[in-house]
Amino acid sequence: MRKAVIPAAGLGTRFAPATKAMPKEMLPVVDKPAIQYVVEEAARSGITDVLIITGRNKRSLEDHFDREPSLEQALADKGDTVRLAAVQEPTALADIHYVRQGDPKGLGHAVLRARSHVGDEPFAVLLGDDLIHEEDELLTEMIRVQEQTGGSVIGLMEVEPAEIAAYGCADVVPASGSTPGDGDYVRVRRLVEKPCPAEAPSNLAVIGRYVLHPAVFDVLETTPPGRGGEIQLTDALQTLAAGDSDGFGVYGVVFRGRRFDTGDKLSYLKAVFTLAIERSDLGPDLRKWLSAQSEGADLG
Repeated sequence: MRKAVIPAAGLGTRFAPATKAMPKEMLPVVDKPAIQYVVEEAARSGITDVLIITGRNKRSLEDHFDREPSLEQALADKGDTVRLAAVQEPTALADIHYVRQGDPKGLGHAVLRARSHVGDEPFAVLLGDDLIHEEDELLTEMIRVQEQTGGSVIGLMEVEPAEIAAYGCADVVPASGSTPGDGDYVRVRRLVEKPCPAEAPSNLAVIGRYVLHPAVFDVLETTPPGRGGEIQLTDALQTLAAGDSDGFGVYGVVFRGRRFDTGDKLSYLKAVFTLAIERSDLGPDLRKWLSAQSEGADLG
C-alpha cells in the first residue's frame, strides 16, 4: 500500500478560540504539530504518498511540510544541528499533496475528493484528530488484514457503553482466518453512526483509522447525506459491509493500545504529558514537577 488520505478541512470548533487563526491540526503536541505525528505514523507503515484534504485558512499545513531555506540556513550558521534536523524532518516523510474539500459536506465527501489521486488501489485514511502512540502499530496491522482479506478495514476500540453515542459503532462477528491472540480481527456486519447507548449493538467504537478498498468511491458517489446533513463515511462502509456492492466486505482490528483525541481538550493534554514524560530531555524534570503538584508543594 502506497497512499494515504488525511482529511484536515475541519474548523476545530472544540478548541476555539485557539483555532480561530490556527488550524487545529497545527496545535503543538510537545514540540511538533499534531498532524506531523499522523504523517509519521503513515510513513512508518510504508506509505510513501500522502494526500491532505484541506480547506480555507489551512495554508500553514502546507508550509510546515515544505522547506524553509532561511530558517534552515540560520540554524546551520549557528551550528544547531539538532533543531536543523527537526525542521527538515517533515519534508522527508513522504510525497505530500493537497486538495481542498470546498463544501463542508462531511467525512465521506472529504474521502471522495481523493478519488482522482488515489485511483484504483487500496488506501489508508487517517483522521488528523487521532494520535496513535508510535509504539502501537495499528495501521500496520490493518494493512496486513486488508492484504489478507481484500476488503476494507476499520480501527475499533472498546469504550464505555455510555460513550458510544459519540462514535460510529460496529456490530461484529469473529472472522474466519483470524488467529485469536495473534493479530486477530473481526468481520463487521453492521455500522451505526452515533447510536444512543440503549440501541448500540456493541461498545466497539470506530476510531480514526481506515484502510479502504477503492470500491468505497463508487458507494460514496451515491450515498445521500445522513446524520447532520453530511455524507457519512460510516454509511458507505455499511453498504460495503452489507454486501450491497463489490468490495469484499468490511473487517475490524480491535485496538488496545494508546490513542489520544487531540481535538478533545482533556485527551490533548494527556497526549502532551504522556509524550513529554517519555522524553529523556523533559521526562525527569516533568515527573518531579508532577510529583510536587500531587503533594501540594509550592511549584513556583
